[in-house]
Amino acid sequence: MSSPSTLYVVATPLGHLGDLSTRAVETLRAVDTVAAEDTRRTLGLLASIDAHPRLLSYHAHSGANRAEALLAVLTAGRDVALVTDAGTPAISDPGHELVAAARAAGLTVVPIPGPSAVATALSAAGLPGDRYLFLGFLPRKGVERKRLIERAAGEAWSVVFFEAANRLPELLDDLAAACGAERHAVVCRELTKLHEEFRAGTLATLSEHYGETAARGEVTLVLAGRGDHAGEDEPVADPAEIMAAVRAGLAAGESRKDLVRMVCTRFGLSR
Repeated sequence: MSSPSTLYVVATPLGHLGDLSTRAVETLRAVDTVAAEDTRRTLGLLASIDAHPRLLSYHAHSGANRAEALLAVLTAGRDVALVTDAGTPAISDPGHELVAAARAAGLTVVPIPGPSAVATALSAAGLPGDRYLFLGFLPRKGVERKRLIERAAGEAWSVVFFEAANRLPELLDDLAAACGAERHAVVCRELTKLHEEFRAGTLATLSEHYGETAARGEVTLVLAGRGDHAGEDEPVADPAEIMAAVRAGLAAGESRKDLVRMVCTRFGLSR
């Protein structure tokens, strides 16, 4: 280990244990304590590498007392490794709060890089990954979900989502309504696992498929940016189509403020 009182942020496999790095193995064997999103799942990983640290839970519903307990371990001069269920901690989980607290306390934070569902999905989706927007898990409903979907619809770059398998059809339907049914996307399922699947197509065809065939396992969705339909430019919207959207919004009782935002996002227009 490089120094005492260090918080190690350790990436763990998405599914295939062979993806655990040598450095991650050495770190997990050496630290005093591992803070894990799901201790039962992490216990199996630790057993597979003959690592026997103290195991404490640290997840989205952990109270402030658990973070304080982990900081106490660190300030006492003992190292802690932060892990999530799969992939890189602090990406769509509460790990960043512990990292921020450790830095605020003057402690050393060292990342141990490795698997990431975001990077893995982008690498095999066949959509541009030089620039992308990561939105993680969307709220299940409400204004914020609508706002983020509108943001995704107007984004020029690829957009990456996490979603629960049983809610995938609803996400595909909502995106099709905002982006247009012909926008392309790739559903990346069970990454690095036995039943790994990449299914590419339009939002309409994907929605139809997963409406009839339920998805299982972990899902990462990559949405093509505006103008990137399998590498071809998206047609410029017809003014008549824009006006039709405006009239439809007014008829549905949308406020002018919300309607302006929605139309500008959908068609890539300035206010």
